[in-house]
Amino acid sequence: MTSKKYQLLAGLSCLVASTGFAQVSPSHPYTAPHPVYGTFSVTDSNYYNSKQLSQHNEFMVGNYDYPAKPKDMWEIGIKGGSFSIPVADVDARYLNSFGFGGHIRKSLGHVMSLRLEYVYGVAQGLNWRPSTQSYMAEGANSPWAGYGGRQIYHNYKTKSQDLSLQALFNLGNIRFYKNQTGATVYALAGVGVNTFKTSVNALNGSSQYTNFPSQGDVYDNRKDQLDAIKNILDDSYESRATIDASKKWSKTFAGYITPSATVGAGVAFRLSSRVNLALEDRLIFNGSDMLDGVRRDESGTLSPDKDWFNYLSLGLNFNLGSKAKRVEPLYWLNPLNYAYGELRRVPEIVLPDADGDGVTDQFDQEQTPAGCPVDTHGVSRDTDGDGVPDCKDKELITPTYCQPVDADGVGKCPCPEGCAPAQSDCATSLGALPSIHFAANSNKLSDDAAGTLATVASKLKANPNCKVVVVGYCAATKRQQQLSWDHVNKVISHLVEKEGVSSDRFIFSSGQEGGDCDAVDIRAAAPGEDGPNTVAPPHPNLRKN
Repeated sequence: MTSKKYQLLAGLSCLVASTGFAQVSPSHPYTAPHPVYGTFSVTDSNYYNSKQLSQHNEFMVGNYDYPAKPKDMWEIGIKGGSFSIPVADVDARYLNSFGFGGHIRKSLGHVMSLRLEYVYGVAQGLNWRPSTQSYMAEGANSPWAGYGGRQIYHNYKTKSQDLSLQALFNLGNIRFYKNQTGATVYALAGVGVNTFKTSVNALNGSSQYTNFPSQGDVYDNRKDQLDAIKNILDDSYESRATIDASKKWSKTFAGYITPSATVGAGVAFRLSSRVNLALEDRLIFNGSDMLDGVRRDESGTLSPDKDWFNYLSLGLNFNLGSKAKRVEPLYWLNPLNYAYGELRRVPEIVLPDADGDGVTDQFDQEQTPAGCPVDTHGVSRDTDGDGVPDCKDKELITPTYCQPVDADGVGKCPCPEGCAPAQSDCATSLGALPSIHFAANSNKLSDDAAGTLATVASKLKANPNCKVVVVGYCAATKRQQQLSWDHVNKVISHLVEKEGVSSDRFIFSSGQEGGDCDAVDIRAAAPGEDGPNTVAPPHPNLRKN
């Protein structure tokens, strides 16, 4: 049945939602140097108590990473709405049910808060179908016992009070794209103490009702049936409902007193820094099946289900405390405000580079003169390895046999006749040298490749005057260029470090065209052919799989 009270509450919630979900912004830009919550500053010690102040001081001098939690306001609230027993054996009558109460609430953090709440409610219900067996099975314990098996219509009026301590959880205040939300959704759970007294309208004055609709009466619909029954009842609710032996009877309240549990959810709309409006629905459970005065079905069998109270309310909440010493309750404040504010104030990071070579001092292994090309470690390049940096070398490529060189990097060539080693036909001496193959996109030498290189090393050691050219292929992309360099460097490094061949016996040639990208060819150098035995990697920082 659609209730007019539910329609009224839904209308009010829509009205509030049309204004409440708008973004709430400060009335003026931040003026504090380090805003942490709205216009409140993290540097202002007025917002911290003595316990928090020690953490605040440690944070201010850089000894602690997190600012202290500021003191925040308490919330008090009043509310009213529909109080009913929707899970029951008797149909609820929402229009005749109401509840009201108040609470006090304090945040524990930005997500969780505690609330102590009192609720007083009156719930009523009336069945439109007649009953017989459900009350006859109770015997003399039933307020309908004197009806002797005649049809009756179960009804009740239950008055209840509930005092509970609840934990509320919300995430709506954690915002990534604006300072503060205009509304927040929360869930709650708690425990408390509940009292209730259930009365039944079983008598007309002091006599039994004799004019209830009989089985033969026919009505067009449930509404007409209910109207006929309500016209008969006198609304006195003079009889106590069947006793619930499982609950303690309190003479002071003239009803039951029992522990209770509650769960619920709600949405609150921030109207100002001091006031918010909340629409909330709570379920209250005390373990009794006698909230509606009935515990048996029409066959006389005990009902397996327990009854629940439902409290649908609209409340107005107020924040208490001095704005000069307390921020808003933390569940309204965005904990990301401080972090975002600090990120916007981080100055541009400038890493020192004293020699201006493009390598920061932290990684620079050499302070080089201006204009000297350097490697990734900030060390001057020396292409021919003669000990003179390229920026001062007047002979950039000096053959090995012409070294050592003078201060300008110039070697001793041409040397007097006969000083140069005799030229031999190395192609004939060395013969056809094998190729070295790598797995696709790999720079690891296989055992077979290592064995092949051992054969190459034996030929080079037998012909000490011969050089070889180590050739790698493919240069269409940066990855191919670097992998080709890796392959050539791997072969030369293995022959030098593992096989003991002098590094000046090799000519480094990578990134060539016309060959297999995963292969390295080794050939005898032609007479007079020369080149560096090492070159800088083309893309040293390229990410490798």
